[in-house]
Amino acid sequence: MSQMSLSAVRAIAEPVVVAAGLDLEDLAIEKVGRREKVSVIVDTDGGVSLDAIAEVSSALSAALDEAGDVASSSYVLEVSSPGVDRPLTLPRHWRRNTGRLVAIDLEDGSSITGRLTGSDDSTVTLDVNGEAQQLVLGQVQRAIVQVEFSREEG
Repeated sequence: MSQMSLSAVRAIAEPVVVAAGLDLEDLAIEKVGRREKVSVIVDTDGGVSLDAIAEVSSALSAALDEAGDVASSSYVLEVSSPGVDRPLTLPRHWRRNTGRLVAIDLEDGSSITGRLTGSDDSTVTLDVNGEAQQLVLGQVQRAIVQVEFSREEG
């Protein structure tokens, strides 16, 4: 049984995902018992529907099966959207989470939590206790969306 190559699978997956109008956020391959699990994370502005995930999963499975030399071993394909605990690393991640509460660790060791009110390719703007605060993305070491079970509208 041969191991699947991450770069070969990515070369097959990326065009399939892009053709579906989605972004390929991450791809991982791990050994699970006798099989390999191919995990594909996709997203788009406005979020990904279950129908879109099913369509991409079907198309990607067919593409992998067709490329027998890439997927010559037994594998399980898992296509999903990013979880809420997924770090914000690219400008599009920030844009897609406008309005959400974000916890940010900065490179200087400090941290800040605020509601994301805007972003562009190099900066983000947060509402921190009613005051706008702008950060340069280069200052951000790690950022995670915070789960809110009940949010007061104001």
